[in-house]
Amino acid sequence: MTPCAARRVAIPGVIVAGVLAAAAGCGSGADGAAHGRPIPDVEVVTLAPRPLERATEYIGAVKSRRSITLQPEVEGLVTRIAVRSGERVRAGDLLVEIDAERQRALVASLESVHAARQADLDYARQQAARQRLLLDAGATSEQEQEQAETALRTAEAQLRVVEEQIREERVQLAYHRVTAPAGGVVGDVPVRVGDRVTTSTVLTTLDASGAFELYVHVPVGQAAGLEPGLAVKLLDATGSTIGSTTLDFVSPQVDERTQSVLTKAPLEDDLGLRTGQLVRARLVWTAEPGLAVPVTAVSRLNGRYFAFVTEQLDGRTVARQRPLRLGPIVGDDYLVLDGLAAGERLIVSGLQKIGDGEPVNARSRAEAPGAPAGPVGPRR
Repeated sequence: MTPCAARRVAIPGVIVAGVLAAAAGCGSGADGAAHGRPIPDVEVVTLAPRPLERATEYIGAVKSRRSITLQPEVEGLVTRIAVRSGERVRAGDLLVEIDAERQRALVASLESVHAARQADLDYARQQAARQRLLLDAGATSEQEQEQAETALRTAEAQLRVVEEQIREERVQLAYHRVTAPAGGVVGDVPVRVGDRVTTSTVLTTLDASGAFELYVHVPVGQAAGLEPGLAVKLLDATGSTIGSTTLDFVSPQVDERTQSVLTKAPLEDDLGLRTGQLVRARLVWTAEPGLAVPVTAVSRLNGRYFAFVTEQLDGRTVARQRPLRLGPIVGDDYLVLDGLAAGERLIVSGLQKIGDGEPVNARSRAEAPGAPAGPVGPRR
């Protein structure tokens, strides 16, 4: 029989006294293990400072630095579309062909005129040469020789005019074949064969690969610390990091409509992003050493936050409750502003079984079966 049970038997008529005795000594956390109450097992991690990010998440837009909008240089009917939307092309590949029969006829007509002017020039050269021979022989006058030279220069000028016209019209003829100015991916092709297009009609777009950048508009009230070189992390729908980059441009002006500052950052080629896609962008302002604790290790009572740490008391390990002053959540952790220090052992599991000052069996999380190892801090 235990001493507590003996007291209850010795004074059977004083029930209240027995209850008070149990509350005073027999049921305390300090002696619970001595009366058959098991000491709870808890997992602990040792707090250590690590770089913690002060960051803000924005919505960014993926843009192409070499996005080309293709419009025709001539008017006419579309006779051929040589590509499909999403197709990858090389520089010089044919995209769209516009009816060029009238232009070909014009070039052919000018080439006929060129032949006539060439014949005129050949005749004028012969006449000028003949007049020079006759003048040397005294068989003609200088005036007739000068007239022949003038006719030669006129024929040469007329031939040059026709040649320039042919060159211009051939350039115009080439505009009926719309080709890719650079390699890339073809966008939407809104025109169809038979459509009449003008110089303001959009035929398609061309996005060159390997030339993406991220546009992030930062509200002017948060833009005081903006500068090139700040880290930017791209997040997927679950919040996991899929890529990182750094700002290389900060606009010196504020957008009057949105009251925001435009920033830009280059993107890698292998992120699987598309032009115009919206992404979650985490702008990292600073990364300074600090402490963080898992959200699951923190409890809240009457608007205040608490956590348990282990302490050594009379050779035993006991749990101690600490009030905390917390900062924002970083990943799955709270940033600790006050209440904990580096080197303390934070209880991260088994919190529902313990109270302030109660003994615990503490095991490192790395030693706990099936528990993931790793330091406390924000997830990257």
